[in-house]
Amino acid sequence: MIEDDLALIDALQQPIDRLDWEVRQRAKTDPRVKVLTTLPGVGLFTALVILAEVGDITRFGSARKLAAWAGLTPTVRGSDRTVRHGHISKQGSAWLRWVLCEAAQTAKRHPDFAASYAAIAARRGKKIATTAIARKLLTRAWHLLAGAEHPAATQATTTASAPAIGCGHKPGGAAKPRASPQNRMSRPRRAR
Repeated sequence: MIEDDLALIDALQQPIDRLDWEVRQRAKTDPRVKVLTTLPGVGLFTALVILAEVGDITRFGSARKLAAWAGLTPTVRGSDRTVRHGHISKQGSAWLRWVLCEAAQTAKRHPDFAASYAAIAARRGKKIATTAIARKLLTRAWHLLAGAEHPAATQATTTASAPAIGCGHKPGGAAKPRASPQNRMSRPRRAR
């Protein structure tokens, strides 16, 4: 029986190698894969899964909308002044959430994410912190892909929205009015 199982493994190795080669060839030809692999914890397979599941990045107006679509945002239940935040919504692609959580297992040790992971893990637990890092990875992926889609537009908006040196605000922007005491009292408070 062991010899039969070993023969089956040997028989399956050739198709596995062929499919692995095809995946690597597809990854080499797509420039978006190269951009995504700059993220910590994201390799060729992870980048290809992200691209396959997300599709056209221009469908999402912001990184927040992409995270909500992927189901990596907390559910919110509220009534009047009471707001309760729950677990992630788990709407959208389960494959995308899975591959991002796997990438977050490595990314949480990277210097860019380690401090954030440690703070969230101390407050909420390791699993929730890992999911938070997965959302941060998806947010960075959106920014990288949106920048790769429209490099000239991204560069133009970056220079146009950059604050003047020493000024502290956007050029031409109006100051935000302060809330009056009446408005402050009518705002809903966070649930504790």
